[in-house]
Amino acid sequence: MDNVDAAGLGIGDDHPPRIMGVLNVSEESPYDPSVFDDPGDAAEYVDEQLIDEGADIVDIGLESANKRFEVLTAAEELERLHVALETIESVSGDAVYSIETRYASVADEALSKGFDMVNDICGFADPAMPEVCRDHNVAVAKMASPPDLERPGAVEETDWGTRKSPEWADAADYVDQVYEALRQNGFTDKTIIDPAFGGWSETKSTADDRETFSRLREFRALGRPMLVSINRKNFLGELAGRDTDERLPVSLAATAMAIERGAHIIRTHDVAETRDAAIIGDAFTERSATATSEVRVSQLQVECNRDVRAHLREGGVDPELADDWIHHTLEIDGFDPSARDRLGQIAQEQGAHWVDLADGRSLLLGSAAAISRVSRSLDAADGDIGTLQNELCNVVR
Repeated sequence: MDNVDAAGLGIGDDHPPRIMGVLNVSEESPYDPSVFDDPGDAAEYVDEQLIDEGADIVDIGLESANKRFEVLTAAEELERLHVALETIESVSGDAVYSIETRYASVADEALSKGFDMVNDICGFADPAMPEVCRDHNVAVAKMASPPDLERPGAVEETDWGTRKSPEWADAADYVDQVYEALRQNGFTDKTIIDPAFGGWSETKSTADDRETFSRLREFRALGRPMLVSINRKNFLGELAGRDTDERLPVSLAATAMAIERGAHIIRTHDVAETRDAAIIGDAFTERSATATSEVRVSQLQVECNRDVRAHLREGGVDPELADDWIHHTLEIDGFDPSARDRLGQIAQEQGAHWVDLADGRSLLLGSAAAISRVSRSLDAADGDIGTLQNELCNVVR
């Protein structure tokens, strides 16, 4: 995992999780407490509500990314930039300042006048954006997005059949598309990836966000630090049955989980509370690493075959090899002795191991490939043991 230096702030596995507080100078932005058009008031908010409460990075947006609003042109964003620049000049606290923009010209101007990094919500749809960031030697957060400046985050609306292949598009699920969107248009040496949580298009569902969150570890295969923006998002509120102003508890629970699954930056409007949740998530996350001047050894966190497949695929290795290398231990309960004996026989025949415990439970151990073979063998099996097939398939997918 590469680490990134953002104006002296280290981001990555070798550093604590970073908190990105949000300031908007756009009248369209939906979250009123963070919206300002007066630089003095904005600076006071940054000092007291963001930096003093633990924000390492302050992300300043010039326009709302809400799909309900018309997209501003680069010229219109530049007309608003002075408010952001006057704000950071008036702030007394220390932080890294990030400009949220999709336009290379806006990024260039902001970086020339005092900003430290870029948050590109269109994923380098402006082809000049990577070069601008390289020229200024700054970190840049790249959100998964189609190559379209007017449609940030609408990953599932991309014509993947043309950009990749019809065969790939037919087989890909939503998370596959997010992953590929991040890879499109490449990376700079200081790129931070963002899997794009939120309602970026009408066709995206909260189930898509849930699946992305459950598979966050896969994105570690890209070898880049990861930014996650999940604060009060709909997919969390839906699970708990909470409206936006009641979603802080679920956001904090998800923050700790996101850190454990690989996030390095949490973007939030609730800085103090999110900082505490991130500290807890980090304290119980094990990403041990040893290093010398020439060699670094890190323990990869992999929970399923897909995590390993992603690393193999990025390294140019057949991802199906993961099925032979990753082993599982499954607890199975509810079968009578004769069924357990039959299952033990099938497991042995297919290269897995079956262990009967004294309390009636059993353990099935083996590689994903072996357990898949057990599952396929159950398809023609007699009796209740055939009911295991779908469950085993879901575990090793």
